Amino acid sequence: MIPSAALAAAHGGIAGALPASIPSPPQEWASFSVGPLTIHAYALCILAGIVAAMWLTARRWDAKGGPEGVVWDICIWAIPFGIIGGRLYHIFSSPDAYFGPGFDGSGDLSLTWQIWRGGLGIWGAVALGAVGAWIGCRRYGVRLAAFADAAAPGLLLAQAIGRWGNWFNQELYGGPTTLPWGLEIDSGTAGFPPGALPGTLFHPTFLYEFLWNIAGVVILLLLDRRFRFRHGTMFWAYVSYYTLGRLWIEAMRIDDAEMITFFGVTQRLNVWTSLLLLVVSLTVCAVLLRRHRGEPDPGVYLPGRAPAEQDAGPVRGEAPGNEAPADGATATRASAAQTAVTHAPADAATPADPASADAAARPAREVADGDPANGLGDPSPAPRDGRP
Repeated sequence: MIPSAALAAAHGGIAGALPASIPSPPQEWASFSVGPLTIHAYALCILAGIVAAMWLTARRWDAKGGPEGVVWDICIWAIPFGIIGGRLYHIFSSPDAYFGPGFDGSGDLSLTWQIWRGGLGIWGAVALGAVGAWIGCRRYGVRLAAFADAAAPGLLLAQAIGRWGNWFNQELYGGPTTLPWGLEIDSGTAGFPPGALPGTLFHPTFLYEFLWNIAGVVILLLLDRRFRFRHGTMFWAYVSYYTLGRLWIEAMRIDDAEMITFFGVTQRLNVWTSLLLLVVSLTVCAVLLRRHRGEPDPGVYLPGRAPAEQDAGPVRGEAPGNEAPADGATATRASAAQTAVTHAPADAATPADPASADAAARPAREVADGDPANGLGDPSPAPRDGRP
């Protein structure tokens, strides 16, 4: 048996190896100046998340056979819409700072534009960002569902990286804890809980969500490799996974938020939103998997917008069946032959040797009338020169 003294020493050694707490960065790290510009760490984290998400989405889009460069073009629409939507949702879900408690007018509306201080609600960003993505997808002729499937793991990666902005701002943490990974918060920060003693440790909910999201990226990629999700299923799987984690992480937070009561239970608005979206996303996933079971991959293009379909389509203004030939040189030769036959001088129509003239004119007439071998005109022209 191992002596109790040895066990105690080993336990003490392990405890000493674990961090006693997670320090927060100094408040001056939240921003720094470069000439006349002020750079905010929160904004840098958001931008780093966006870049990482676009990189991962572009790789997945290429693997799906999507047109090169379209991801960046769609993101030009989706990102501004997403930022506006995320800010609007945050203001709606935490209105006291902007409108005052109970909308009594004591808030500061100038805070609305100060995004660098934190405050982007993910569901507003996803909802309005999807509108921007839809506009971009329509412009470039690709399916929104295919783009959403490619972007889903990237969204989760962006959220994971962006959460570190909360660490720099010392915000959105959980309740007090004595765990060795408790988060230190400066008691002089604006959001420090009233009545809490300096040195109190708090649950690092930003870290919990970071780890949850990183694990989700790996899980979604493995699931997609195994099941090849299509028709938007990958996107709804992302919503299901994220809301499942957001339920318990959101319930731990102690920052100000709009509280909603349903069936006698009072919870934060984001908790109810996550619960609703979890149920909806699981239902949609089940419906999509059942409806499209065994169907082939529809591809990334909208109907009629794939390059092959566009090349094979009729020229605008022409009836189907009279498509312009793909070979411009052949078309030019056929036009020239048609002109030669229909506008030949009258004296050329009665040569000295009728047989020779007929033999010489036959190739031009065959090109003009439509020789099946050339793929032009009617493959079954009317009889010529009285011959069947």
